[in-house]
Amino acid sequence: MLTFMPFARVTGIELLAARKDEVVGKLDWAAERTTAGGVLHGGAIMTLADSTGAVCAFLNLPDGARTSTISSSTVFTGAVRSGSVTATSRPLHVGRTTIAVRTDMSDDSGRYIAHVTQIQAVLTN
Repeated sequence: MLTFMPFARVTGIELLAARKDEVVGKLDWAAERTTAGGVLHGGAIMTLADSTGAVCAFLNLPDGARTSTISSSTVFTGAVRSGSVTATSRPLHVGRTTIAVRTDMSDDSGRYIAHVTQIQAVLTN
């Protein structure tokens, strides 16, 4: 699926699982993805969440439709200084015009580091 998402590939995102009910992705810590103090940049974490959330929405689309993120809300609860971040995206609502997805994110030790709720438009024309 990442074949169609060049930015996600360039960023280093890996898809570990992709089903309608759950999409799991991973992003490794790397020095070029950090901010002050060697902490994984929030933008990198949000890129992971947006990518797995978009795949989740895509898998829940009706035939012939496409999707685009129309809103995204992130709450950070921890910092990542090594290892990787795992994102698990699940649909909260699958409707005719929008799909809501929640992405929970954790570090290698299973510590909760962020959650993202996004709304994806269902585009039918």
